[in-house]
Amino acid sequence: MPEDLQHPSYKWIVLTVTTVGVLMVAIDTTVVILALPSIIADLHTNLVSAVWVIMSYIFVTTVLLLALGRVADLYGRVRLYNWGFAIFTIGSALCGFSHTDWALISSRVVQGIGGALMLVNAWAILTETFPPGQRGMAMGINSLTFGVGGIIGPVLGGAILAIASWRWVFFINIPIGILGTFFSYRCLQESARPLSEERLDVLGAAAFSLSLFSLLLAIMLGIQLGWLSPLVLILTGIFVLTLLLFIFWERRVPYPALDMRLFHSRVFDFCVLAASFQSLALFAVQFLIVFYLQAVRGDTPLHAAILLLPMPIASAIAGPISGRVSDKIGPRLPSTLGLLLQAFGVYWLSSLTLTSSYLHIAIGLALTGLGGGFFFSPNTSAAMSTAPPERLGVAAATLATLRNIGTVMSFAVTLAVAAGSIPRDIMLQLFVGTSVNLSVPLQQAFVDGLRTALHVSAILCLIAATFSMVRGQEKHHG
Repeated sequence: MPEDLQHPSYKWIVLTVTTVGVLMVAIDTTVVILALPSIIADLHTNLVSAVWVIMSYIFVTTVLLLALGRVADLYGRVRLYNWGFAIFTIGSALCGFSHTDWALISSRVVQGIGGALMLVNAWAILTETFPPGQRGMAMGINSLTFGVGGIIGPVLGGAILAIASWRWVFFINIPIGILGTFFSYRCLQESARPLSEERLDVLGAAAFSLSLFSLLLAIMLGIQLGWLSPLVLILTGIFVLTLLLFIFWERRVPYPALDMRLFHSRVFDFCVLAASFQSLALFAVQFLIVFYLQAVRGDTPLHAAILLLPMPIASAIAGPISGRVSDKIGPRLPSTLGLLLQAFGVYWLSSLTLTSSYLHIAIGLALTGLGGGFFFSPNTSAAMSTAPPERLGVAAATLATLRNIGTVMSFAVTLAVAAGSIPRDIMLQLFVGTSVNLSVPLQQAFVDGLRTALHVSAILCLIAATFSMVRGQEKHHG
């Protein structure tokens, strides 16, 4: 190992650089949602295209994670993390200069590629750099940035949109991205030898990506067109066929895109299952409460985003604490406790009525955020610690991919609940941040649907807690 990598300060440099990258991605997500009404007006686009400004980023990030994780194992995680910083910065510039909706959506795809490269390699680099006794703490600080991003995003977005056009929501990333790319290139070094003797399984990676893309697109279009529409059925068929091809091929190729030996670890399996169910449960909660604040309470999109702050603030506080606790007593108990807290917080929110006070909402959001902070870093640290050093990229990609699938499916649940309670055009207006006025009967119908969806989310949190509790003891690799 190079001498610089053994220096006591190096791991903190790694944590700083990776945390800045994650923070930039986290802020960007929140800011873009707030900017959608301005984007629609300026680009003369429609609600459906505005939805794809958000979903194109999520789609490409999810679809490419596994392939990029494998590429990182083969050619160097630090190298690909550097590329991620640069590509995300270029994508931000392209977004800011876009003059049509499709140009903006395409630029968001470029951003998504950069975001995927940073996300999948940040966890792997941290796992390589920090010893097992400090890994939970490092993951906790890194995950704290998601909460901080949730706090900064609405405030920064509101300030930018108050004095400048929506384009500056993207331009603000450029100086941060340039500095991040520079320091990442200068400060980070490869600590593991890339597996240059192995080859990239192009067919396996392509089959998996196509299968996943077909599934996610079928879910989104199923809400718009109906689950039995010909296009949705065709996409479902493509998903099944390409998934079967992927499984068939991976069992026969010498260097598979997804090393099935990762799933020989009970801890890894149950960590991934817990993360998937947690993301399936929780992403819907945030959007449903935003819809509630706007449609029932009449809050503006910016005010609604600010009212959500108890969730990311609690998560940001709990993350580092949970990481340090997990380093001392192990990850299983803190992550399980976090999921139980989330289940209780979501169940608390399910009791909302047309006249609930904000204190009632804030308590539920704080409990949910607190639980998320306690769960994320110990669970991620435990999953990554089971992977052999030469498979850290694929391990991180597998965990992130299944979390993102849960997120997209949770998003679909949100839209399905809203669409079953209120007219579709009103639902899309709520999603893109346009203020709407609902009649009392429609408000009540939405609250009834919200209650049912949150009951389901609470049950999913309890299932995730069960997976977390029964996973067994961690065994660390080198």
